[in-house]
Amino acid sequence: METPELTLRPLAGPHELDLFNRLPYLLNDELADDLAQGRRRPEWMWLALRGDRPLARLAWWTRPGNDAPALLDLLDLDDELPGHERIDVGVRLLRTALAATLPRGATPPEYGRFVPPDWRDTPAARQVVRDRMTVLERAGARPFVERLRLEWRPGTPVPAPTGRLSFTPAPDPEPLLALMTGALAGTLDAHSRADLTRMSPRAAAVEHYDGELANYTSPRDWWRVATLPSGAPVGFVLPAHNGYNAIVAYIAVLPEHRGNGYIDDLLAEGTRVLAAQDVPRIRASTDLGNSPMAAAFQRAGYVNIGREITMVWE
Repeated sequence: METPELTLRPLAGPHELDLFNRLPYLLNDELADDLAQGRRRPEWMWLALRGDRPLARLAWWTRPGNDAPALLDLLDLDDELPGHERIDVGVRLLRTALAATLPRGATPPEYGRFVPPDWRDTPAARQVVRDRMTVLERAGARPFVERLRLEWRPGTPVPAPTGRLSFTPAPDPEPLLALMTGALAGTLDAHSRADLTRMSPRAAAVEHYDGELANYTSPRDWWRVATLPSGAPVGFVLPAHNGYNAIVAYIAVLPEHRGNGYIDDLLAEGTRVLAAQDVPRIRASTDLGNSPMAAAFQRAGYVNIGREITMVWE
């Protein structure tokens, strides 16, 4: 019996979502709403098909209203294929989709994938992650950072205010941008460190604000600046909702106040703000290498629910 040719193509429309979702991944349940809200487009969702069997798929995500992909967050392979074949199919699909979707010469958006917290310790999970990373590497990407995914759940105690700091809403951009600029000194965040190699701290703060924080539709009066009794600012925490979950979008202590445990006060305040909204969970993330921040989340009762692998093109 002759084997059907491999077909590489985008979805013809939302009606093909069931076909796309034949390959499993934890974001599958979100895709229909993403299409309805404009976070995804059928032409940004690609399949490698042999007959009607999906052998690989990928998809880009963006914020509603944006005309360009912002993140490649889906790349899945049929893990029942022989190893060399599934890698080759994935590489062909990715290269074809990149050439058809992005302008010639454009740097592709970064890739992110959620993985189990113990993925290195489980052979099957390790193979899944390594295969996807191999496909990305053959298409020119490189590993950038691994992040912890964290979650606070209702019923987890939230520490009462210690009284060391006062908290005020921070809805206005300019004072917050000044604090964001100052907080970049000595940052352990990989994305921020990379930004500082190509732009000034002020420009990096503005890019972060305009590219992410300003796009959240949750109330900006949730945002908090922490000050000492003298009125001197210590840091800030920006609780938000990203359209999927309540999140701790950004938290930082200014360099001159680090080492005094103020991160715990800030995180507790941000958690209180969101818990008061009766949310089913609060999500957060931090770089695996940012051990002080990871320890603060652990002290605040956040549990590790997974990791995220990020890869970039340069």
